[in-house]
Amino acid sequence: MDLSAKEAWTRLLSEARRELPDATIKTWLEPARPMSLGEGRLTLAAPDQFAVEWNVSKHGPLLTRLAAQLFGEPLDVVFEVQEERAARPQMDFFVPTAGTDEPRTAARRATPLNERYIFDTFVIGKSNELAAAAAYAVAEAPGKTYNPLFIYGATGLGKTHLMQAIAHAVIKRASGTRVAYMGAEQFINEVIEGIHGRTMPDFRRHYRNEVDIFLVDDVHFLEGKEMTQEEFFHTFNALHEAGKQIVLTSDRPPKEIPGLESRLVSRFEWGMVADIGQPDLEHRIAILRKKAEQDHLELTIPDDVLRFIAEHVRSSVRELEGCIIKLLLFASLKHREISIELAREALSDKIRQEDGVADGGRGVPSVARVQEVVARRWGVTPEGLRSKARTRTLTVPRQVAMFLARDLLGMQLVEIGQAFGGRDHSTVIHSLGKVERDMERDRQFRERVEMARRELSAP
Repeated sequence: MDLSAKEAWTRLLSEARRELPDATIKTWLEPARPMSLGEGRLTLAAPDQFAVEWNVSKHGPLLTRLAAQLFGEPLDVVFEVQEERAARPQMDFFVPTAGTDEPRTAARRATPLNERYIFDTFVIGKSNELAAAAAYAVAEAPGKTYNPLFIYGATGLGKTHLMQAIAHAVIKRASGTRVAYMGAEQFINEVIEGIHGRTMPDFRRHYRNEVDIFLVDDVHFLEGKEMTQEEFFHTFNALHEAGKQIVLTSDRPPKEIPGLESRLVSRFEWGMVADIGQPDLEHRIAILRKKAEQDHLELTIPDDVLRFIAEHVRSSVRELEGCIIKLLLFASLKHREISIELAREALSDKIRQEDGVADGGRGVPSVARVQEVVARRWGVTPEGLRSKARTRTLTVPRQVAMFLARDLLGMQLVEIGQAFGGRDHSTVIHSLGKVERDMERDRQFRERVEMARRELSAP
């Protein structure tokens, strides 16, 4: 093939534009740089390992097919990490102190980022690929693509990891970027302190004029905080109008956050709303392997043990990683080699017994039994609880049954959703929260739920 790598890539990229959206081309393929062409192989340099893995899995087969059609002979299209970028030192980040005139390089350090939360350590699976792709696109073009980016999902699934990965990637490219990262509770507390200390002008100037990327975790905590929501609304508007990037996380989508003003709900949905679900088995195994690699434990923990953990621990990425730590500590204390039997012993509180009997020999009801008892006590049918119908006569008992399935059986959110008509995890989260709040407010409702719980718990 009498072409240079650059010429081949230019022609191939032109063909790819016919089949891929512009956003995909700009985010994933345009940043790639042609490195070499020879022996049936076109090598492209990508900015980092995350981009390499994404391009290989999502675009590799298409590019290889297009190359064969375009050049009339087989041509493997491969991606590698660009060496000079990979070797570049990681930069720290700073945010100016509110009310000071210090230059940004001498500014006070804000809430620190976790240096492990970068794109290269994030494991992609079916449950998070949309959120991961959106986050990477934001990091490539902050303030221009998906602004705001709103990521939601249950606790421990990687929302914060993606949020911080955006900041790390942007700072690595432009070390002078001013990043403000905080939890919603910190924002609430600063509003309260600003009101009491009469420093709101400084607070507003800082967050509305001195920030390039605004990252706020757990915005569902803004629920019912009217004064804070007012400040957040104006801060959001000021940053968005100035083209500054906003990234938010929550345990549920904007419309399902109770007590959140409609104008905030509307703004949170302006850009991209992406969810992260529960990882499937293969994804959980990949997460555990990545954790083992990060901590150089590949030779310490056998593959069959990792698979055993992945099969029995399904709640969150955070819990999966915690199991590795606990297993290593347990093996060290017992002076034993790591095996499936040792894992079963060390993680007995995490592993749900497959025979339906919990520790101590007490029988655990099945989800069908929970549905049966709740349906009878609320005067509906178990089939109704599993149906798609949303009438109030079915919604309340369905939420109660979900709550008891979580409380008594320890079922994961995705499992509960599947058992109740294929509902997504955000609906389950909303149902659990609704029952908890109603039990706090309504004594009769609480007693009714407790009676169902006692019947299900009886030997």
